[in-house]
Amino acid sequence: MRKALWLVAAAGSALLLTTLISGPARAETLLTDTFADGDADGWSRNGGAWSVVTDGSPVYRQSTASGNARALAGAGSWTDYTVQARVKAGGTAGLAARAASTSQYYALVVTGGGAAQLQRVSGGTATVLATAVVGTSADWRTLALDVRGSTLTGRVNGAQVVQASDGTFGSGRIGLVTANSAGSFDDVVVDTTAPGPGPSSPSTSPTPPPPGGCAVTGTATGFAAGTTGGAGGPTVQVDTAAELLSSIATPGPLTICVVGTITLPAGMYDVTSDKSIVGVGATAGITGGGFNIGLPVSAVTSPPANAVHNVIIQNLSFRNASDDSINVQMFSHHVWIDHNDLAQGYDGLIDIKRGSSLVTVSWNHNHHHTKNMLLGHDDSNGAQDTGRLKVTYHHNWFDRTPQRNPRVRFGEPVHVYNNYYVYNTDTGVACQNNAGCVVEGNYFEDVEEPVTNTYAGPAGRCVARNNVFVGESGAPDCSGTVQEPSTYYSYTLDDPNAVKSIVTAGAGVGRL
Repeated sequence: MRKALWLVAAAGSALLLTTLISGPARAETLLTDTFADGDADGWSRNGGAWSVVTDGSPVYRQSTASGNARALAGAGSWTDYTVQARVKAGGTAGLAARAASTSQYYALVVTGGGAAQLQRVSGGTATVLATAVVGTSADWRTLALDVRGSTLTGRVNGAQVVQASDGTFGSGRIGLVTANSAGSFDDVVVDTTAPGPGPSSPSTSPTPPPPGGCAVTGTATGFAAGTTGGAGGPTVQVDTAAELLSSIATPGPLTICVVGTITLPAGMYDVTSDKSIVGVGATAGITGGGFNIGLPVSAVTSPPANAVHNVIIQNLSFRNASDDSINVQMFSHHVWIDHNDLAQGYDGLIDIKRGSSLVTVSWNHNHHHTKNMLLGHDDSNGAQDTGRLKVTYHHNWFDRTPQRNPRVRFGEPVHVYNNYYVYNTDTGVACQNNAGCVVEGNYFEDVEEPVTNTYAGPAGRCVARNNVFVGESGAPDCSGTVQEPSTYYSYTLDDPNAVKSIVTAGAGVGRL
């Protein structure tokens, strides 16, 4: 299996080169490593005892609880970028940026006492530039250190907590650091994206909604056909967290026009039935939190009468969610997720689980994130999921998202058509645990395992047909029979050879 680590500028023979996507003003991914292949090639270490171990999934662990330990990667020429990773430690641990050596760098660490600190480390001596209380935790946290010119910004679980100005170091590698503490690290991403939501194309000023508000563009196809969202109800415009949260909780049909970037407190927030949440223009987005479409988790195995239904989310950028960006659960149905730009979340970007069904995920651009999309969350959840999880994925751009594109359990049929996959270093579609997937008319570019039903755990069934495989893409690993999506709805396939150009031109925000 190909290692999930690449560099734009080669910094060692073990590191893989990537080709940047051409297009307007798109940020560059410089490096990503999930340690999924079981090694840490490309990292240079100083101090401590580093190894790849399993903590739910492979992670990079420093196991010595005394002294300072550093693991560095990347290129010394890197200047303005963000380094992000998941970190778990009982004491001081965090990230380094602009490292000229193992004793010269900036760092964002969380201490054993529950403080987040921006540090300048020079000659091995740490000077605290800014500090904030974030509390102690034995769980994973997502840390992000952004360096832009002389401005240094630190985020914990998507929320900005510290900022300082310092011009000592202008360029350098990234690193993982511990001080008198063991620590674990996973899902390392380095890119040139500035913090906060933003579309794939150049930003413009938010456009106010026209008289009478905004409206959903187009209609859902696939399993979510017939979803109307807030149609027939009033329209409201929101540009603050309080207005947004009040609106999504309001009973009855409602179209919610989101203007600009709204920062939510950490958490996932419940969306009630009959809602359209629509971004205005190309700069509307959500940061810090995410949306939950569904009732609270319970062990019921039959859909309740009050299951959340008839929800549309369209034309929004999602960044830095503290959990999932969008979560659909507990028998929710008729949900359409369309033309969004999703990146840099903590857990899933779009997860669908616990008996939900009749969902369409279309024309989204997912990037700068590792664990992309789950359909069915657990091998033991068959009582809720069997016979449900009927989902259509079409015309999405899975842009260097290493895994879960989607990872499927139990659902049948799951219809994956006319999507563009590029450099997904673990898997494209993984169809497991008696799921049935029809994967057709997609364009796979440099995807070693584009389609499989033997990825991990119990096997599923899949049919792969009329797909295009280019570059270093492998062949489908499929077997079994699957219900035909045409039994449920009619659809027309685009020429798979044209899918790359169609999807890159049309997926994401501001392209309705």
